[in-house]
Parts: sequence; structure tokens; C-alpha cells
Amino acid sequence: MTFLKYFIGLTAAIFISVSHAEIQPDNPFPRVKIITSMGNITVELNRDAAPLTVKNFFRYVKKAQYNGTIFHRLVPGFVIQGGGYDEDFQDKPSFEKIANESGNGLKNEYGTIAMAREREPHSGTRQFFFNLNDNTSLNPDNGDWGYAVFGRIVEGLDVLEAMAKLESQAYSDEIGWADVPVDPPILKRIEVVPQN
Repeated sequence: MTFLKYFIGLTAAIFISVSHAEIQPDNPFPRVKIITSMGNITVELNRDAAPLTVKNFFRYVKKAQYNGTIFHRLVPGFVIQGGGYDEDFQDKPSFEKIANESGNGLKNEYGTIAMAREREPHSGTRQFFFNLNDNTSLNPDNGDWGYAVFGRIVEGLDVLEAMAKLESQAYSDEIGWADVPVDPPILKRIEVVPQN
């Protein structure tokens, strides 16, 4: 395949994904297909409950900013997290931090997708995680901020389960990562699913 054909094909794929995202602005439950090295996961996002978080997520999808990232954190029975680092564990650039929508009524239940953040509640940018359990400790409680859920897996739970069984190890004493998959799953790309 020549470079020109490859470039045209890649551009068309990105354009298709962007077009579907843009022609569904009023769809409260758009779906995306997350193409990974271990299989595909389809997620139904919830614009009604988490409009800011979904809008932020789509910014990265539209610009193909999740392409070639990894799932860098796996805590069995808890979460698997990704979207922020490339295969060389280099930090990917981020847009500005967004407001925390953890009080939206959605719970950190098994198979949901939520916004990762730092200790400060309004510090989410591009990283997200899938809940591998009903993680009530990640929900807001007595005025304390939680982690904003913004969608749910509707296809591909078997892929999530396969990821959950991977072996984790400490990556670097300097960085302090304790739960890195030995062979991190790769997030190849995210496609917007056309809906009638």
C-alpha cells in the first residue's frame, strides 16, 4: 500500500468518525466502539447525566487522540484504566481539566466507564477507566466528590473480563506505578457507532 493510499484511508476513517459524532448532537445516548488489541468494546454514553464529560470525551475521539494509547493500570476486581499514555509510556497531551460530574446519579457499577482524575476533584482530562466491580467507594459520599460515570458497556464484556485476568506488576519505583499490565492492552482507535 502506498503512503498516499494509506493517508487517504486514514483521513477517511477519521472523517467518518467525526461526522457521525457531529450529526448526533441531540442523541442523548451515543455509542462508541473501542477497538483494542484484545477485541472490541461498545459503550453507550450518557449525555443526559454527564454532558460535560461526554463532550470532553468526544473531543479526544474526534481528534483521534486515543489512537495508539494503552491501558496502563489494572487492579483486579477494581478497575482498568487507560487513554493517557502511548506504548512507550509517554504522557499524551491533554485539553483543560473539566468539572466533576460525579453527582449525576450514575454509579460506579460493574461494566461502567468513568472519568479518571487526580486527588483534586475537578482534575479529569483524558484518562478513563472501566469498573471491574460495583465500586461504591468511588461514588460521591457525604459531600465528598466521587468519580464521574458517563456510560456503560453494551457489547464486549467478555473483552473486559479477558483484560481483567491479565497479570499486573510494578512498572517503575521512580514513577510509583504498582499495577501495570505486563503486556498492556492497546487502544487502537475509537469509532462512533452510527445510530438511526
